[in-house]
Amino acid sequence: MTALAKYQRLEASGLWRASAQAQRREVVVSIGDATLVISDMQDRALAHWSLAAIERANPGRHPAIFHPDGDAGETLELAADEAEMIAAIETLRMAVERRRPHPGRLRLVVVVGSLALIVAAALLWLPQALRDQAIAVLPEVKRVEIGAALEREIARLTGPRCDAPGSRAALKRLAARLPGRDGPGRLVVMSGRLPGTLNLPGGSILVGRALVEKQDAPDVVAGYLVAARLRAASTDPLALLLRESPLWASLRVLTTGKLSSETLRAHAAWLLTRRQPPLDEQVLLAGFAAWGVRARPYAYAVDPSGETTIGLIEADPYAETAPEPVLPDADWLRLQAICDG
Repeated sequence: MTALAKYQRLEASGLWRASAQAQRREVVVSIGDATLVISDMQDRALAHWSLAAIERANPGRHPAIFHPDGDAGETLELAADEAEMIAAIETLRMAVERRRPHPGRLRLVVVVGSLALIVAAALLWLPQALRDQAIAVLPEVKRVEIGAALEREIARLTGPRCDAPGSRAALKRLAARLPGRDGPGRLVVMSGRLPGTLNLPGGSILVGRALVEKQDAPDVVAGYLVAARLRAASTDPLALLLRESPLWASLRVLTTGKLSSETLRAHAAWLLTRRQPPLDEQVLLAGFAAWGVRARPYAYAVDPSGETTIGLIEADPYAETAPEPVLPDADWLRLQAICDG
C-alpha cells in the first residue's frame, strides 16, 4: 500500500487505556506493517491495532479518540497538535475502506444493472411484440378498411383513382391473370404521379397511370405487378405501416382495429417519397416464370440502358418461347383509356 510506506516513520504521543476500567497512560504511537503500534515510554509494545479495524469514536472533534473495531473500551487519544498522525490514521483507514469489499453496494449494483437490462430488453422487445400481435389478430376485413383509408390519403397527394367504366373489367382481368397469394385482390390505377406500384394492407395494389398509358403492351405493367406481389409476400404492407409509425399506432390497432388519419397521412407521404428496396434477381426471375410473364420488358422499363438489369434480360424465362398473353389486345386498349373517363 503506497500510503502505508509514506507514514511508516511517523510517530506521535498519546493517551491509551487497555479497557474501560483501566487508567489512561502516556504512550508512543507509530505505524508498522499494516498495524498501528502502541508502545510505552521504554519502547515496549503494548498493543497492535490492525489498520483495517480501527474506528474513530468522535469524527471531526479533538482530542481524536480511536478504538479497535468491536472494542470501544480500549481507546487511544491523540491531541489536536498531533494532527499529522491523526491525518495519517484517517488516510489509512479510508484507503483500507476503499479496498474492502462492499457486499451491499455490490448487491445494489447487481440489482440496478439487472433492472436496467430488463428495461432495455423491454424497450427493444415490446414494440416488435406489439406489432406482431396486432398483425396476427387483425381480421382481414379490418386490413381492407385500413388499406382503403390509406388509399384515400394517398389520393389526396396524387389525385383520385382512374375509374373509366369501360376499363373496369379489363383491370379485373389483369388482377385475375396475376393473382397474389390470397387471390387477385384489387388493382387501382391512380391519376396522379405515382412511381411504379404500391402495396396496401388488404391486398390492394396501386398502379401509376404511366405503366398503362405509356406502354405499347401490358408486359411492363405485368412485370411491375409481379414485383409488387413478391414484395407483399416478403414484407406485409401492414407490418411496414406499423414499423414506420409510432408505437401507439400498434396499440390502437390492437384495441380498435383502426389507425388515426394522422398516422395514415404520414405513412402515405413516406410511401410516395420512399425508394423501394430492390428485389433479389433470382427471386424476380422465379416470379416471372411462375406468373408467366416476360422479364425483358420490365428490365428495360426499370433501366432503359439494361446495364443494371442485364441479369433479368439474359435469363428471361420466356426469351425463346411466348407465355400466355397478359391481356387480349382489346382489353389492353380499354385499360389504357382508364384515366380518360
